[in-house]
Amino acid sequence: MTPTAATDTQQQLDTVFNALQSGQALLPDSPQNVMEVVGILKSYGIVLQAYAENLIYIADHQFLVLFPFFKYFNGEFSWGKLWRHWFHDRINFEYAEYCLRVMLWHGGGGLDAYLDSEEFVGLAKKAIAAKTADNPMMRLLNYLFPEFLPEVVRQWAYYSGLGQFWTVMYPIFLTLSDEYDAGRITTISQVVAHIRNGLVADASKPITYSVEIDGQTYDILPASAGLTFLMDTAVPYVEAIFLRGTPFFGTVSYNAQAQQISPEQSEFGYGALFADPLPTGAAGIPPTLVMQDMRHYLPDYLLKFYQQKNRGEDDLRVKICETFQKSMFCVTTAAITGLTPYPWDTTNSTEKEANGEFYQAWLQRLQTSQLITVQNT
Repeated sequence: MTPTAATDTQQQLDTVFNALQSGQALLPDSPQNVMEVVGILKSYGIVLQAYAENLIYIADHQFLVLFPFFKYFNGEFSWGKLWRHWFHDRINFEYAEYCLRVMLWHGGGGLDAYLDSEEFVGLAKKAIAAKTADNPMMRLLNYLFPEFLPEVVRQWAYYSGLGQFWTVMYPIFLTLSDEYDAGRITTISQVVAHIRNGLVADASKPITYSVEIDGQTYDILPASAGLTFLMDTAVPYVEAIFLRGTPFFGTVSYNAQAQQISPEQSEFGYGALFADPLPTGAAGIPPTLVMQDMRHYLPDYLLKFYQQKNRGEDDLRVKICETFQKSMFCVTTAAITGLTPYPWDTTNSTEKEANGEFYQAWLQRLQTSQLITVQNT
């Protein structure tokens, strides 16, 4: 980066910092940005509802089914649905599984810590014993590889945890659209406030998970673990999906000698806020799936906006990704301002200074993301 470019970047970061200090957002306020963000979050809310319902179905009804061939059917199999599945005329539930596996791999938060606890191991073994009681092959597998099935149970816990997280999030996005349609949402600050209020309202919502085996209930994530929506699912989700992510095959070399991927997971910057929309829209890259899903539910006003831009619908997934990144900076703003050491709108100078240090740390983390790009689009 040239000295001039570095100076321009720092000036823009200072502008964003001042915006945060004054209660504004990481994304600049404009009627176009409001329209794009609300429209894409409406589409995303519809898709998230489908994702959440499927994850919870798998967690509750496919527990320790190692080859769940029909897990995407939510218990409602038909040949017509299978045909549509084969020809991809459906919601791409694989993206939801990609997200839960990224969360499982990166870890963080109380859910990750609990899944490494002795209490969880004990509960998992009880459920495994009940599930394999009438299955000699599964019992043999568990005997030969005693760590395998507990690890599978950890993954199933993330099916439920992520499903519960999205169950809270999708109504926030859908009601945001309703408020916009009614003329009550007109600024980016109002968008952020709506999302933040939803996060805070459910911050302490318990995250629990149990399965029923032969008529008996087995706890996997008991209420006594004290897991909650905000700190144990929302914050780890932001860290894993918005910030870290995973390197996309075909865009970087996985060869250790090439050293294109940091060996430290904490240094990963491949998440939704960092990804280049162009390779993100390429075939074989997981976020393409959610962009493909969202294109089916775009509000008419947003689709018309895309059609009027260069290339029309020819690069629709890329346009969706660019707008989606804008919306995720709004969600990130809601999370940041909801997690500040003191009330985000405090007028106390000492508290405001502490919040400022908190914001600066976040901006340092985000300076190599698409943050500067969205300031100018």
